[in-house]
Order: sequence, then C-alpha cells, then structure tokens
Amino acid sequence: MLSACTTASSGEAAGSPPAPHLLTDSPGFNHVHGVAGEAGSDAVLVAAHNGLFRLSADGDVQVGPTIDLMGFAMAAPGWFLASGHPGPDVDLPSSVGLIESTDQGRTWQPLSRQGQSDFHALTASPAGVLGYDGTLRRSADGLSWEQLQIPAEPASLSAGPDGSQVLATTEQGLLHSTDAGSTWTPVPGAPLLQLVDWSVDGLTAVGVDPDGLVWTSQDGVNEWQRAALLDAPPTALDVATTADGGSRILVVTSRAIAESRNGGQSFSDIRRD
Repeated sequence: MLSACTTASSGEAAGSPPAPHLLTDSPGFNHVHGVAGEAGSDAVLVAAHNGLFRLSADGDVQVGPTIDLMGFAMAAPGWFLASGHPGPDVDLPSSVGLIESTDQGRTWQPLSRQGQSDFHALTASPAGVLGYDGTLRRSADGLSWEQLQIPAEPASLSAGPDGSQVLATTEQGLLHSTDAGSTWTPVPGAPLLQLVDWSVDGLTAVGVDPDGLVWTSQDGVNEWQRAALLDAPPTALDVATTADGGSRILVVTSRAIAESRNGGQSFSDIRRD
C-alpha cells in the first residue's frame, strides 16, 4: 500500500522494506470487519466473515470457531467482544447478539441479546459497551442494555480510554459525544470519515475517509490533518500499541493490511493481495 508521501513498500532498491506476505499465502479469510493489534506482541488480529485470524511472523492461523464477526472490539488484552452470525458448527442464533472471549478468541460465550442483535458498529471501554444494531444501545456490563439516540446511523464507533468520549462516523459527518453516547454533536470542519479510532492516550484520533485518505487529530476531535493516502477503500482500522510500547496504526483495505509507525505519515504492507 502506497501513499502520496511514501516510497513503495516492495519491489524497490536495496534498503526498502521486504515484500509483504501475500494474502493468498494466509488462511482464507475474507470480508474483514475488524482489526486489532495484539497486546504484548506485534501480531495482528483480523475479524472476518469466517472467523478470527492471528497474523504474525511465525505464520497466520485461524483462532477459534467460524463466526461471521460483523462487530469486533478489544475490551482488554485477551478479552474480546463481538457480534454477527454463527458458522455452520456454532450453536448460536442467526444473530449472535453480544458474545465474548476471555481466551484471546479461542472460545466464545454468549452474553446477551442472542437472536436479537447484530451489532455492526461496536466499541468497548472500562465504562462498558456501545453498539449499533439499527438502534444505539449501551451496556455497563454487557448484560443489560439501555436505548440511546444518535442523529445518524454510525458506520463506526470508537470510545476513548475512559469511555466518556466517543466518536461516530456517519454519512452526515463526524459526531462527538462527551457523555458515553447519551448526547451527540457534529464536529464542524471534520473530514467525512468512514472509520475512526482513538489512541490509547485518549488525545489523538485517527480516521480514514472512503477514498483511503488517512487523517489524524492531535486534540481528538476538532483539528484534523491529512496524512497518507492508501490505494484502496478502508474496511477496518485500529490504533494499537507495539510490543515495545510505541504506537502503530493498522488499516485493512480491499487490497491489503497496512501498518504505520510514524503517526500515519507513511504505511507499509504486512499482507497484500
């Protein structure tokens, strides 16, 4: 994946990064709905139409059963929340509701709203869970829910580290909440983003627009700066912490899985079609 301000990520002169692994060399995941950097390592977790996959230098493997993970969020290291539809060998309703894994995705247990909810937008924080299944819903414990209002359907939701601040991308523009999703206000002048995610410091936010242009905000909301231009539309985004404590941005597009370790100014492919 290339940007307007990068060099090519493969096939160049000596000194350029090594060519990425091809997605065809990986297990057959498709229709990626979520991505997350694994805590304590540089592995990447991919939530796809046919399950959860772990990509690392040691090889790519499917983790756990086949579930269409339409919504995916990392609540804490090793603790995942998800929603979607079951595979043929998974004994859950056609809409799995909110499910959780406390063993890094190897097994999943139903929490609530089985047969009722398919959360396509999902985010988690110490304050609880916020999801959209046609209605915006909030839960402090993943079991009981309250219904909230939002001015437009969110394509993605991202809660800050303490859960009070939330960003939502919509066709009408970026929305911001300072009360964990109870009320929302438009962000004047913000780019029209497809995906958004907060950094772990709760100050920096990263977004990607439908054309693959990456944007960053150092105040988390109001002032946005252009960063790299990816070569395909985005499908998933995560701002993660590296194994050595640094920051990295992971973006899945229709062509590649790409990573930036310089605040989104340039990206290199880690997997590519």
